[in-house]
Amino acid sequence: MTGATGDIVTTTDVPTDVTIRDAGQDDIAAIAEIYRHWVENGTSSFELTAPDPAEMLRRYQAIRSDGKPYLCAEGPDGDILGYAYAGAYRPRRAYRHSVEDFIYVAPGANRRGIGRALLGTLIERCRQDGYHQMIAVIGDSASHGSIGLHRSLGFRHVGTLERVGHKFGRWLDSVFMQLELTDRQDPSIEP
Repeated sequence: MTGATGDIVTTTDVPTDVTIRDAGQDDIAAIAEIYRHWVENGTSSFELTAPDPAEMLRRYQAIRSDGKPYLCAEGPDGDILGYAYAGAYRPRRAYRHSVEDFIYVAPGANRRGIGRALLGTLIERCRQDGYHQMIAVIGDSASHGSIGLHRSLGFRHVGTLERVGHKFGRWLDSVFMQLELTDRQDPSIEP
């Protein structure tokens, strides 16, 4: 399968009517709309105000200029059904071999395997790019779907920060899950 930017992406676990490809700037309006829905209606993001498409484009460009993957799931009619990307886990240089995953599926497109296909492809791309660890920071310990998705792809629960966010009139936890992308034990790796 070839993405919009020409990069080959995996077909593992992808629903037959969905294409997982590299996201492009033309996808940002749809991506912003998906994210807006989850900011305004869910606890997967602790943002209280949805960023506009210009801000989402700025964020996209920052991820891509850092060389990290940014994917989208495209439906048979060209509609964007979800997106996922890997960002820096922390800005300090010692964390450069670890990434944090972000994944959002369009409302009404969940429970079709799109999230699994996006995250599975993201994991594969980050392994190919040589990253060592992938961290999931899941908003709200009640996000059973996201927790289950990550667990099904090999993530393990490594901790919960209790009541650290406040949204929709209630306190929210942050659940930390981790996936080792390589079994590299040698600490003397490239800079």
